[in-house]
Amino acid sequence: MQRAEPRPVWMAQNEGPEFWDERTWWAQRHQKWFKASLNTLGQLYNESEGFHIIQMKYGCDLREDNTTWGFYQDSYDGRDFLTFDMETMTWVAADIGAQITKRRWDAEVFDNQQWKYYLEERCIPWLRSSLEYGKETLQRKVRPTARVSDRSSHDGLTTLSCKVSGFYPQDITVTWLRNGESRQQVTYSEGILPSGDGTYQTWVTMEIDPMIKAHYSCHVEHESLLEPLSVPWEPNNSLIPIVAGVIIAVVLVGVIIGVVVWKKRLPGKEPGMGGFPGLGGPCTHP
Repeated sequence: MQRAEPRPVWMAQNEGPEFWDERTWWAQRHQKWFKASLNTLGQLYNESEGFHIIQMKYGCDLREDNTTWGFYQDSYDGRDFLTFDMETMTWVAADIGAQITKRRWDAEVFDNQQWKYYLEERCIPWLRSSLEYGKETLQRKVRPTARVSDRSSHDGLTTLSCKVSGFYPQDITVTWLRNGESRQQVTYSEGILPSGDGTYQTWVTMEIDPMIKAHYSCHVEHESLLEPLSVPWEPNNSLIPIVAGVIIAVVLVGVIIGVVVWKKRLPGKEPGMGGFPGLGGPCTHP
């Protein structure tokens, strides 16, 4: 549609047409800037043909102790490329190819000053406004559901799996305990993923020798819980979910859960909602 549009309802209700017109103008400008950068970077890395990606991540953190931090990072084809150092207002190159762009962007003193100003002075007020707009959604607490299961593994071992889902906010601690002691060093997790409904989910697995008698349990800590959630592994009952400590029997009939991991690709070298530093030129001249 070639338009910047709000996604959550609370953004649509609190920002007017002028805000989205400005977002659209920047997005269209960055389409051109990114195209030029992709062309020059492809030549620089001798990868001009095929599918290539530039990604940018920037923003600011507002921590519980009220301290703040800002960050900016670029990547090319999934590899680190450049990171902004706010203290020195210079760029940190991840490889030899990025050195050319680093030298060019280091020389753009005014742009770098504007980046530092934005990340330290402009981003936090905008973040506070967004938190106020969406406080009913962003500051809610949703308790997790935990379920343990098992399956046969190699060499007679058994893999225990603890699936924790439906929780918000994202931060959570999930560990397997054996006889009450943490086994975190021998567990595996694919990280915390979005569920698609505004909550998150994660899996933590561990291999055990079923011949060794021990008590295993999945231990969950989350700010929505008044006390940690502990779900024991019982081979005959491994498909019974535990919801915040309450056992609920359900019938599972061919349910398939699909998880989509979304990586936002942001165009251009621009710092966010208003007060943007200049774009400068493409990433590099090979």
